[in-house]
Amino acid sequence: MPQYTPPVRDTRFLLQSVIGVDRYANLPGFQNATPDMLDAVLEQGGQFVAEVLFPLNQVGDQHGCTRNDDGSVITPPGFKEAYQQFVESGWGTLSAPEEFGGQGMPHFVFTAFQEYMISANMAFSMYPGLTHGAIAALLVKGSEEQKAKYVPNMVSGQWGGTMNLTEPQCGTDLGLIRTRAEPNPDGSYSITGTKIFISSGEHDLTENIIHLVLAKTPGAPESTKGISLFVVPKFLVNDDGSLGERNAVSCGSIEHKMGIHGNSTCVMNYDGAKGWLVGEEMKGLAAMFIMMNAARLGVGLQGLGIGEVALQNAVHYAHDRRQGRALTGPADPNEKADTLFVHPDVRRMLMEGKALVEGLRALCLWGALQVDLEHSAPSEEERQLAADLVGLLTPVIKGVGTDIGYKVATDAQQVYGGHGYIAEWGMEQYVRDARIAMIYEGTNGVQAMDLVGRKLAQNGGRAVQAFFKLVAGEAASAKANEKLALLAEGLEKALGHLQGATMWLAANGFQNPNHVGAGAYPYMQLTGTVALGLMWLRIASAAAEALEAGGENAKFLEAKLVTARFYAERFLPEASALRRKVEAGGDTVMALDPELFRAA
Repeated sequence: MPQYTPPVRDTRFLLQSVIGVDRYANLPGFQNATPDMLDAVLEQGGQFVAEVLFPLNQVGDQHGCTRNDDGSVITPPGFKEAYQQFVESGWGTLSAPEEFGGQGMPHFVFTAFQEYMISANMAFSMYPGLTHGAIAALLVKGSEEQKAKYVPNMVSGQWGGTMNLTEPQCGTDLGLIRTRAEPNPDGSYSITGTKIFISSGEHDLTENIIHLVLAKTPGAPESTKGISLFVVPKFLVNDDGSLGERNAVSCGSIEHKMGIHGNSTCVMNYDGAKGWLVGEEMKGLAAMFIMMNAARLGVGLQGLGIGEVALQNAVHYAHDRRQGRALTGPADPNEKADTLFVHPDVRRMLMEGKALVEGLRALCLWGALQVDLEHSAPSEEERQLAADLVGLLTPVIKGVGTDIGYKVATDAQQVYGGHGYIAEWGMEQYVRDARIAMIYEGTNGVQAMDLVGRKLAQNGGRAVQAFFKLVAGEAASAKANEKLALLAEGLEKALGHLQGATMWLAANGFQNPNHVGAGAYPYMQLTGTVALGLMWLRIASAAAEALEAGGENAKFLEAKLVTARFYAERFLPEASALRRKVEAGGDTVMALDPELFRAA
């Protein structure tokens, strides 16, 4: 049976010593995240997910969700009761605005808790996760009336929320959507169409579900410019806030999926359902990106969450399982065999997992801080820098983060050998659950194209130049420190390869756009390699400083320095090969006639 312990010590170390959140205590909202409050969230939140949500993870996978003949959906045994505990404990309100019933804490606080929730039960975490994405869109684009009518009950968890984008004939290319919105005399719209792959589309956890639906009004262009966004509640909401009649929206079926069985992924049918325009007509794309960007950061966090729990279990197994002898001679002569930890290849997988997961945790938390600073930093310059950095790194956190989650999960399964393939050990579920994160909210190939095709050129390359300057400055400063020199020099070289690849794309992309498309994925991986290198430089710097000061947990801090050196030796050198892949261009990628891909 799998097990899970929330990594509270590592999270606390990153927030306090690496990111230094106490420096921002005077900013709006940050005053609610006192050290004592932060400790309480990490400790008590970790205890809640470990004791309440984690025991339901395999239950959800084995039972899945059930659709009744009337279109209603029942979640797996225990989910409804666990959700009530989640709501009553207020975990979903951590970073929501106080004016709508939230606790008003910074986004990074909820991010830390959300990682634990994902590790404990990814499928369960998606129910409140989708609600948060819908809340984000309503807060920015919704009218005051819509905010007052829907947001408080969504913040409390009494109501859920969804995003309805995808249709059978279109995924990423949303200009192809066919869902129609016909105006009614009372100012509402009649929404008709079918949406697929709708996570948390129908369930029994909340009394109402607020769907945000993309549709086209009459005469709208048959492109993304014609998209509008509508709020379509499962139950209509009366003026006094009470629930009215059932709206004409229903779950047609539940998708049969590879993983995340505990989440109800639905085909949703809108049969003239009543909805209301959110924001301006034919301006739905901007509202959609608010939801999508929030979701993409959350999906990157799913890579971290699954990677963490899979790695924990592989480490436990490697400690317990005895198989063979160390290459240098018996490590434990009194036993018939040594533990798996004596084998270098097992160590390689576990060290890679440790380096990637801990570096990714730092990147996710730092990215969450940039979300906060984008709104709360004292100067316009600081707010702009934060916005630029989070915009640039969102596709990296989603794409590279979920690649990491899947790699660590499969490597952790590999540590188990044949037992990793057997369901009772839990590892094959983590592999299946991790795989979807690389696909939804924009496949990782789409993330790479977003990075290269949109983010690099925005505002004359301001964001990527700011990132280059940040990395270069910190690497140069760290080279003088003997304990950091190897990592700093390796990061400097990796940054040089990233800069070179960027210049190559700028010089060659216009003459042949296929060069951009073919190089996008390795470019994203290269950016991720540098971003995690920056995180490890900061982690190593904080660990070295704490050791010099005689800080507690010396073994924990020394392990950080060893893992940082491992990252410098094993991952940063990959930057050179990734650059060569980018600069190989698209000629051979696109050369073959499609017919030559077919079997004889």
